[in-house]
Amino acid sequence: MEIDQAQEPDYESVKIDYVGFVDPYAVEGMVVLKADSGKEFHMRAFSGEVARHISSFSDTDGESAPSIYKMIEEICEENELVLVKVKIYESGEVLRANLYFTGKKDLVLRNYRASDAMALGAFYNIPILVRKNLLKESMEA
Repeated sequence: MEIDQAQEPDYESVKIDYVGFVDPYAVEGMVVLKADSGKEFHMRAFSGEVARHISSFSDTDGESAPSIYKMIEEICEENELVLVKVKIYESGEVLRANLYFTGKKDLVLRNYRASDAMALGAFYNIPILVRKNLLKESMEA
């Protein structure tokens, strides 16, 4: 698979529309990803800490990144790599993601936690792609 290939027809680009918590103690995070078509994907069952990071990436400019994200940024800088897109998909009962890097060479990291990949997508403000079969019509609360 090439990094710069055309978008696959079974994936759709989404934006983070909402970040919040499932429980009153902010232990479990959730996000609503929204496509241009208006369809949504509600993702939950990941740590509230990751949800807080995602929220902080969209709320502030230039603020110091949390340690793991800062570490990835430094590794990329040292190796002249740039994260260019994230793809989220189902793998059995869990959500997984592929991370696409380009630079000196192309690199695809496969089968990582979707919540961490989405946080990186928010951190770098890059395309987040979701399999179309995960997107549903918008739901009213």
